[in-house]
Amino acid sequence: MTRTQEVLQDVVIKFAGDSGDGMQLTGSQFTNNTALMGIDLATFPDFPAEIRAPQGTLAGVSGYQLRFSSDSVFTPGDECDVLVAMNAAALKANLKAIKKSGTIIVNTDGFDAKNLRLANYADGVNPLEDDSLTNYTVIKMDVTKMTREALSDITMGMKEKDRAKNMFVLGFLYFMYNRDMENTINFLKEKFGKKPDILESNIRVLRAGYNYGDTTETFTTTYKVERAKMESGVYRSIMGNQAVSYGLIAAAQKSGLQMFLGSYPITPASDILHELSRHKAFGIKTFQAEDEIAAITSAIGAAYGGALGVTTSSGPGIALKGEAMGLAVMLEIPLLVINIQRGGPSTGLPTKTEQSDLMQAYYGRNGECPMPIVSASTPADCFDAVYEAVRIAVQHMTPVMFLSDGYIANGAEPWRFPKEADLPAINVNFKKGLDEGEEKLQPYKRDEKLVRPWAIPGTAGLEHRIGGLEKQDGTGNISYDADNHQHMVKTRQAKVDKIADYIPLQKLDSGAATGKVLVVGWGSTYGAIKSACSELQAQGKQVAHAHLRYIRPFPKNLGEMLKSYDTVLVPEINNGQLIRILRDEYFVDAKGYNKIKGVPITKGELIEEIGKYL
Repeated sequence: MTRTQEVLQDVVIKFAGDSGDGMQLTGSQFTNNTALMGIDLATFPDFPAEIRAPQGTLAGVSGYQLRFSSDSVFTPGDECDVLVAMNAAALKANLKAIKKSGTIIVNTDGFDAKNLRLANYADGVNPLEDDSLTNYTVIKMDVTKMTREALSDITMGMKEKDRAKNMFVLGFLYFMYNRDMENTINFLKEKFGKKPDILESNIRVLRAGYNYGDTTETFTTTYKVERAKMESGVYRSIMGNQAVSYGLIAAAQKSGLQMFLGSYPITPASDILHELSRHKAFGIKTFQAEDEIAAITSAIGAAYGGALGVTTSSGPGIALKGEAMGLAVMLEIPLLVINIQRGGPSTGLPTKTEQSDLMQAYYGRNGECPMPIVSASTPADCFDAVYEAVRIAVQHMTPVMFLSDGYIANGAEPWRFPKEADLPAINVNFKKGLDEGEEKLQPYKRDEKLVRPWAIPGTAGLEHRIGGLEKQDGTGNISYDADNHQHMVKTRQAKVDKIADYIPLQKLDSGAATGKVLVVGWGSTYGAIKSACSELQAQGKQVAHAHLRYIRPFPKNLGEMLKSYDTVLVPEINNGQLIRILRDEYFVDAKGYNKIKGVPITKGELIEEIGKYL
């Protein structure tokens, strides 16, 4: 049989099936394989909130979208070239996201009468048998049947055998895109090394899928995507929460501080607790508390004792931590509060992404309670952004809010390993004793940054009072004096504002310093904005892109930058939060583009929106 090989520049694949079909594992293995080949990529996992949603239903569809390219990649793609649909619900839920003339790979066993009914198809309607898919290339495979045939001589229950069918699809795609299976085989050996039956079944089915592609006569073309031209170095595929964990470890090592994480599990932040608990060799202490309040207060205690105190959560948990954050602001101790945002309010959309906690980070505490805010833009950027958040916390003696979201946390991209020598210093200065002429410790005596000393409990001569009641400036004694309270409120705000002197000026990500439209973003809108602006700039359009890492305080030149353009457009995955702050701070008539559907903004819709102002 004659086969041709076609070289592609860019491919978007979505794996979709029941939440028990292993689509997240399949996607992550294909992602790791892609990263090892030096191909640029971006991913978007999408799964139900329920641990096991009803099988066969639209609500139970789990998906994993992957874009890989020989060019630079900034988003997981607006539309898919290939959809893998393990059942009727997976097809129905994702059909609108497939390009016309795209390829659909279906498991025909998932299109029986029961599955069609559960997917809400009308009686007698089967999309594989009518003309509804004539605009697509449809590859039909009875994955379930071929998986069972590959395992016919293995003594396992049928349910256990069927769990390996995702490996059949993965093997087929490895053949389709000219991939080596060795990294997945090694992964399976590591994961199931102590369960020989499960290990053998998965490897056998993986190879069966590859061999099916190699031997079937209906599949005549294979595809190849070349390596991307990326800066030289050692790369790995990394997810956002992994990058946060490694950034925290690096900051602890660089600062010489022992790190303590007090956390209560919550989607989508729990992976940080899981990851950090694996790194006790670096002196990392992790504490899974009984609730959110215990989690943050234990971290406050660790920070008071001279450690790097960290707590992680998502929006509902951050709400519970609000009073304790106020305590940390009053104490003026270094504390890192990490918020991996999700859809809200209340329990909201636990597994869907949103940027709706910015106002909470800014104002969500009682009293005048300012905290610096640092935001990550991509999975790999989480490493640098959280490292910088730690630097601000310990060098300015303040709690810091670090913002990521579900899209960043669960997404993956190539990450170039930094060298330890290239990481900026995080200098920590504990107070060792009394200053000359100081009779007793003045715990709120400030330096040129308005930063008070970090005195470790138990250090002789440095006994001092702490607590949530207002402090007298200098002495730290409890004070109800009206003038002192106003002075301390203004001082705490001034200390946070002064951080602007110690962070970089805002730079443009792309575009000219003046023009018609400046698109200002923060967080996970980065990829869509960068892609949209790059495409418009290639057409000669006057559009620029600025993306914010420092949201409180803002870089000192941001106001001047905003006023250099005819229109400022602020895309956000919320109902308009950064735009309100920018309007308030700089009196700029910014325009908003808001999408609140639990999914990222796409490049295409942003190009259309920017076009309105060009």
